[in-house]
Amino acid sequence: MLIKKLVSLPSRSGRHLQRYNDGCRLVVGCIPYRFRETKTSPPIHGTVIEELEVLLITSQKSPRMMFPKGGWEIDEDIKLAATRETMEEAGVVGTLGDKLGEWIFKSRSRETFHEGYMFPMLVTEEFDVWPEKNVRQRTWVSSLVKVYAHAYVKFVRKQFELLLCKYYVKYFSCSTDDS
Repeated sequence: MLIKKLVSLPSRSGRHLQRYNDGCRLVVGCIPYRFRETKTSPPIHGTVIEELEVLLITSQKSPRMMFPKGGWEIDEDIKLAATRETMEEAGVVGTLGDKLGEWIFKSRSRETFHEGYMFPMLVTEEFDVWPEKNVRQRTWVSSLVKVYAHAYVKFVRKQFELLLCKYYVKYFSCSTDDS
């Protein structure tokens, strides 16, 4: 896979290949997740439930935790850009789900607006070395409270919960209404 070949290369940088929509920089990213079987999880209907873990990374400029995301470039389709950004920043690859949603936000470091798109990524491989390993830390968390603290997750929360319900539906009933 092309993305795996990029693991040993430096991250893309600069804005000359960035996509824009009506002056908003387009950014894409992923909510990387995995399931881990735990001995402390109570069985439901005789089956041990696997614990959901979500991967967060630090910002390059602060210890603030966030999801991997970055510029969508003109030579990429949206899913390739999301996968590349996640590999560069978090050092993981996996299977992308359908787009969770989009949001408009103001950059903390620049006085510009961005249009963002997020995808769920079921992580299938975690690398020991990746392009931004020296400038970021990654942490797997099982507390969705920490995950939901991010502004852009508030926009995609319902879609992410529905994604989880697809997995957990074999254990219990999930409601699909918007209430």
